[in-house]
This record gives sequence, C-alpha cells and structure tokens, in this order.
Amino acid sequence: MDKNKKIIELKNISKSYDGNKVLDDIHLYIYGNEFLTLLGPSGCGKTTTLRIIGGFETPDTGDVMFLGDRINDVPAHKRNVNTVFQRYALFPHLNVFDNVAFPLREKKVPRGEIEEKVTEMLRLVKLTGFEKRNVTRLSGGQQQRVAIARALVSHPQVLLLDEPLGALDLKLRKDMQQELKNIQKATGITFVFVTHDQEEALSMSDTIVVMSEGRIQQIGTPTDIYNEPKNAFVADFIGESNIVDGIMREDFRVTFSGHTFECVDKGFGKNEAVDVVVRPEDVDIVPREKGMLQGTVTSVTFMGVHYEIIVDINGFKWMIQTTDYCAEGSEIGLFIEPDAIHIMKKSEYSGMFGDYSSFSMELDELSDAESEEDE
Repeated sequence: MDKNKKIIELKNISKSYDGNKVLDDIHLYIYGNEFLTLLGPSGCGKTTTLRIIGGFETPDTGDVMFLGDRINDVPAHKRNVNTVFQRYALFPHLNVFDNVAFPLREKKVPRGEIEEKVTEMLRLVKLTGFEKRNVTRLSGGQQQRVAIARALVSHPQVLLLDEPLGALDLKLRKDMQQELKNIQKATGITFVFVTHDQEEALSMSDTIVVMSEGRIQQIGTPTDIYNEPKNAFVADFIGESNIVDGIMREDFRVTFSGHTFECVDKGFGKNEAVDVVVRPEDVDIVPREKGMLQGTVTSVTFMGVHYEIIVDINGFKWMIQTTDYCAEGSEIGLFIEPDAIHIMKKSEYSGMFGDYSSFSMELDELSDAESEEDE
C-alpha cells in the first residue's frame, strides 16, 4: 500500500467509562505500510484507541474512517484489521498448522491455497518444521509467532498489536522487536503497536504517538520525539531528561541555573518563561573553574558502558551519563554545547519532571511493574 495514503483516520474521538474520560478528542492519521506505535504510561488511553480501531469498542463521539469510509458501526470481524493480543488466544486443541489455517478455513479457502499460505506464513515467522507441534508445548516466543502468523495469514490491511512482547524475557523481547520490524517490512502491512516501553517504541517505529491522560501529546519520528520533545511530559517519558526552568532572553539565548547560554532555538517571546531540556548524555564534565555550571556529585552508579552521575546544582539534581569516573562528593564543572539545549513552551506538565532528587532504580522498577498491568 502507498505510504502516502491515509488508511485510518480518527476524527474527534472521545470515550468515557463511568464518567471517567479515557480519550479526549483524539485526531490521528495512520498511513499505508507504516509501523506506528501508541506509547504512554498505563491508563493513558492507548489500548482504548487500539480497540476502537479494531471495532472492539465504539467511540462516544467522533468518527473512525477506513480508506475514506466511516466504519463506526462495522463490527470487528468485518473490518480488514486483525489483532494480536497480549494473551495470544491460541486454540490449545489445534496444532501449529491448524491454528494458523483457522481464519482461512472459516472463509472456505481451497485446501491447496491454505497449504501454500500457511507454509509461507510459518516461513516468515521462522517456524518452518513446527507445523504438527502442539501449541501448548511451545515457548512464549514461539506461541507469539504462531499468533502473528495466524493474524497475518488472511493478509489484513492493518495489524493491531496490544503489548504483544509484555510476557517475554528481555533478550527474547529484543529479538522479537527486530523480527516484528522485519515482518512488517516484508508484508507491507500497516502495524499499529501499543507499548509503555520507550526503548521498544524508539527501536521499532516509523511514527510514535505519545499519549497521556487520554490526549495525544506529540506525533513524530523516533528522532523527532527524542531530540525535539514538545513538552516536559514527552521529554521525561522518552529517555532520561534534565528539565529546568529557563528564561528565553532572545532568539538563540537562554538563561537557566544562573547562567546565560547560547542555544539553537528561536521564535519565543522576549524574556518568555520556558522549560529547558538537556539530555544526560549531552553534558560534558570539566574542571570546576572551566564549567558554565558548577555542582557537587551526590551519587555515582556504574551502568556497564557508562556512569550515571547525579550532580547537585543549586539544589536541583541533574543526571549526567559519562564514561569518565567522578567520585561522590567531588566538585565538578559542566559544559553544555548550544545544540544540546532544547527549549520547550511551558505546559501543564512544567515543574513535574526532570529533577533527579528522588531518582532510584527501585522506584523505576516499581513504576515499570505498575505499568505492566493491563490498562
């Protein structure tokens, strides 16, 4: 399908459950042959958006368009869309071949054609030779491949994937991320993928839709989202970010943390209050007297390739990722290049993120565990 052709359009979509607004006026275009990821924390509305596209939920207001036709009232089984859920919903009494063949048999496809299509799908998901295997004897990763083959065998125009890698261990997740991207490229089918995992979204997607509290915060390529976040929520959710209050003095000049810096942003009001983002990997550590900013190292964690260093600068805790070791308690200077400084408009999320005073791995793991619960 043509990459410039809109395949799905969501117009003014809102949805509430028991008076609680889960989606608030969503507008979204999804193009042919695109790998699009809905990304956000638990409860942000991403799974509801997916279910509305699939026909498992109906919006309270707004229209779902498929190739220009309104499909709000078209039931799920009549949409040219298939879904792979987190729980793969395979038929335990059928072997691998029969699981994958099931949708074709339902459509009364001739036996020879079924044989050909199922064989092709099993080759695509690297399960050739598993045809007669009982699905209950397969590993989680293999079961997932069967579910994907079954969803793709009738060649839908869109495949919806609801956190399909959630149940897999880390190494298998990484392998499957690459596999899914390869399968999407090989088939040319539009993939709409839901995850709360930022790394997963960055490594797989053509387009990322960042969601929070039922609203879309930003839509863009992985590079755009990472390098040019629209607000403090996006900057914090995608990777680590130091986010500080700043004043835009004029085009290309911003003051924050007691120093005026050159930057590459323009188009803000003179002396406009802004949020400033500096990624931890973009800060250079220099001797204290040569730094634009000075601070005290309060903690050092070795991460394998680099150190994560927390530095207290006037009571605000910055994170720096560096291959240079700094001892806890040492006084250091920070040097920040103009293109490492990104300026954002103030938003409802200003002041909520970007200070590493309470940063700890344990808290991160707790929030990860919470976000793995179903939406």
